[in-house]
Amino acid sequence: MGTDIAVLDRTRARYRTMTERRVVIFTGAYNHIADGVSLTLNRLVAYLEDHDTETLVVAPTVDDPPVEHAGTLIPVPSIPVPGRPEYRISVGLTPSARSIIRSFRPNLFHIATPDLVGFQALRLAEREGIPAVASYHTHFSSYLKYYGVGALERLMWKYLAMFYGHCRHVYVPSSSIEDVLHSHGIDRGLRRWARGVDTARFNPSHRSLEWRRERGVEDDAVLVSFIGRLVWEKGLGVFADVIESLQRKGVKHRSMIVGDGPALDELRARLPDTVFTGYLEGKELARAYASSDLFLFPSDTETFGNVTLEAMASGIPTVCADATGSRTLVEHGETGLLVPPGNVKGFEDAVRLLIADDPKRRGMGAEAELRARDYSWSTVLSNMIGYYDEILRPGASHSGDGSAIGFYESAPPTASVHS
Repeated sequence: MGTDIAVLDRTRARYRTMTERRVVIFTGAYNHIADGVSLTLNRLVAYLEDHDTETLVVAPTVDDPPVEHAGTLIPVPSIPVPGRPEYRISVGLTPSARSIIRSFRPNLFHIATPDLVGFQALRLAEREGIPAVASYHTHFSSYLKYYGVGALERLMWKYLAMFYGHCRHVYVPSSSIEDVLHSHGIDRGLRRWARGVDTARFNPSHRSLEWRRERGVEDDAVLVSFIGRLVWEKGLGVFADVIESLQRKGVKHRSMIVGDGPALDELRARLPDTVFTGYLEGKELARAYASSDLFLFPSDTETFGNVTLEAMASGIPTVCADATGSRTLVEHGETGLLVPPGNVKGFEDAVRLLIADDPKRRGMGAEAELRARDYSWSTVLSNMIGYYDEILRPGASHSGDGSAIGFYESAPPTASVHS
């Protein structure tokens, strides 16, 4: 986990030229946890390095991390989050990390997490004249109520307004999140950066009756699924309430939960008839989506909703909270149904409607798949390079494939980054 001097030497050798974008990405999640933030950033780094953009990633890590990360990772010390050890809190930039950043000679900082390291990166960028941008991945304020500290929301928004006010761009995943930031006075340099979906991986062709049968799901049963991290802030309490109510009322269905996390044991106890698959990835995850009939996702803490988009691409209708993220993706009455957050009866009614109406459910699933095709990763990631070029080369023509005409015709900006 320490910074290897060989990494520094390789960095110096690779980045002698001054003809490319040189971006340092600071994030609180990269390879130590397989969540939406880390997987999105890994995909971004892989794309950047394939499109004339050299990158370093500064992030916490662990021994034997679950994600095989893209690019060069510079680890920073961290501690586990109390009660949530799968997440880490970075405790600051080390001298060795600063040394590698100095040798890299960056011309852009991209801060993905407004934590201590993110704040240190922002100060460093301002001191050295390096432009900083930020991407908004986690709707932190919506999490506070789940941890009994809702009173801190006003203070948090004050900090976030200060933080993002010092960034040239702030990349937001959806129009609904953009509206939320505007309402809290964060409106400088907002740019839309949606998330994408791999429609070759997630699509209806992976549906498998055999896969369902192996898990005890009858061919004619409507399978209601939740897929994601098993943490209560994802609306799992509402999911469990709905399934329990359907069972009490004798509504024929089956339920499935795909994922792992601290809520697993309590969910197993509450829902003994539910299929629990554990954490899935690759083909098994694609089969789980496509072999479902209805995706129930009551979370109101999303900035985008990657799992909602994956469900849509798999050809199944979604019943989601009418909240940030999901309301941007789901067309109510067309590709799924939106329900006010926390409204258990509303969610139950929506699920019962789609369980009872096969043609409506299948029609919504087909429309969902069509809408998901608009979210290709190549377009989404290409947009980021265009945003970088707005700052690094104003007036350069962005071709859409990661290249910029006239990029660095003159000498690029230089900076000696120091502690």
